[in-house]
Amino acid sequence: MITAVFVVLMIWKSVAGVPEENFLILDAAQRRPVNQHQAVVARVERLARLAKYCGFASLGLLLISGGVWVYRGIVAVNGGRTP
Repeated sequence: MITAVFVVLMIWKSVAGVPEENFLILDAAQRRPVNQHQAVVARVERLARLAKYCGFASLGLLLISGGVWVYRGIVAVNGGRTP
């Protein structure tokens, strides 16, 4: 579930984002597009932070499940005796 949320957030971030460095302010008449651009940048930064947390949670779950898998393999090799 966490990994699925992480993948969805990464896809959403790539779709919602715009390149921040490709934006040029020419005059005061362009204030509205500038405000819209700043809102998009703030949204992408929030998504990036949330995606980072979900990525770390997904990695932690992967490590835990890998550890359980290795532990069960060791127990199976030892004939049911815990090491």
